[in-house]
Amino acid sequence: MNITPSFQHLASRLKQSNRMPVLFLGHGNPMNAIEDNQYSQRWKALGRSLVKPQAILVISAHWMTPGTTLVDVSEKPRTIHDFHGFPAALTEKNYGALGSPSLATEITDKLSEFGARTDTSWGLDHGAWTVLEALYPKADVPVFQLSIDISKDLNWHFSIGKALAELRHRGVLLLGSGNIVHNLGALRFDGVAHDWAIEFDAFVKRQLDDRNFASLINTRASGKLLTLSNPTLEHYIPAVTIAGASDANDDLAYITEGIDLGALSMRSFLFYSK
Repeated sequence: MNITPSFQHLASRLKQSNRMPVLFLGHGNPMNAIEDNQYSQRWKALGRSLVKPQAILVISAHWMTPGTTLVDVSEKPRTIHDFHGFPAALTEKNYGALGSPSLATEITDKLSEFGARTDTSWGLDHGAWTVLEALYPKADVPVFQLSIDISKDLNWHFSIGKALAELRHRGVLLLGSGNIVHNLGALRFDGVAHDWAIEFDAFVKRQLDDRNFASLINTRASGKLLTLSNPTLEHYIPAVTIAGASDANDDLAYITEGIDLGALSMRSFLFYSK
């Protein structure tokens, strides 16, 4: 796995920053929450390297609200096991973090131009808690989710990221959780990655490296690769939102990489202060 810069150097830089980074994690298989593998190990190491946030705002692929944007203002978000056919060790997991109702309500007001409204019916879906379990296993940081209005275009979601960027100065970690390549209909249990999955993952990396965000949000820029890699866009959108929250004063690091099960990109990236 090619990680740049070295993880030790990255950890040192993160501890010295007065501004929170913005983070996208390719969460992949829910089993990563209970398995000791290269992905969970990296997420745990990253959690130990980060300055402890005042709160975490999660944009997860698994909370889609067509036609509206919701912000969870629950005092204690419930753990949602939104999957089937997994072992009890996973389905019985409970992530007991508190919410942040006052901050969540403030952010709802801040996102009024996006039609945001408060909500108490959701909680933490597996796109959120399975990675938070690795980052902050003590569940001692307040956390809440922002939903994805799947009816909006990528530019709209990029703009939400820009609107949220000022929270970085207030100790809030913006965390997107999805997968840059996510095609469940094309999974390969022999582990051999599809060529189009490799190509689209590499395309996204180039745009991130070059800060060519216009190509990230242009659905025609990669030709058919986007639709092959993402028959629906909910797993790609959180990466776009996190890119929107970055700026020219950020460096970029990749926490994990690789294609899992043939059609799931595990690329995770972090924008952090230089």
